[in-house]
Amino acid sequence: MPTATTGKLKRSAHLFYIDTTFGGSTPSWYLVGKDVEDMSIELNPDVESKKNILDETTVNDNGYEPSISVDTYYANPSDGEFYTKIKNIAMNRLTGDACRTKILEVLVDKAEGAFDAWQEDAVIKPQSYGGPQGGISIPYNVHFDGNRVQGTATITDKVPSFTKST
Repeated sequence: MPTATTGKLKRSAHLFYIDTTFGGSTPSWYLVGKDVEDMSIELNPDVESKKNILDETTVNDNGYEPSISVDTYYANPSDGEFYTKIKNIAMNRLTGDACRTKILEVLVDKAEGAFDAWQEDAVIKPQSYGGPQGGISIPYNVHFDGNRVQGTATITDKVPSFTKST
């Protein structure tokens, strides 16, 4: 697990976990990042500006449609339930509830204690599969799907435990 230091945070301080149960009652978290060199949340803000005939501008802020592209996931059976699920979604072209799960975002910005965390519903959609020599690639997108909840996460033996803020 990364450790927080003074100064700018290392990229490894921003952790993303996907619930591999895809709707189970107790989450089982898969840490996203192995083989990933660059990954950001694209907020995709939905903002419109309109100018009327009086040269007045109005701005409508319709919120965000956040998503993440994980372009370098390599099919790996040792990834357990995550591999099994992403393979099933891709190979069987699953849609709807079969692709819905939760994502947990944790910011490790202090040396110890409970870390700031957010849990949200998400839809996982593989974009393709195959790729060049060297490994079967299954790049996928994570589409945030609302019900964002702020809380804290403790991480024990690399396993997060999320507690909703009251």
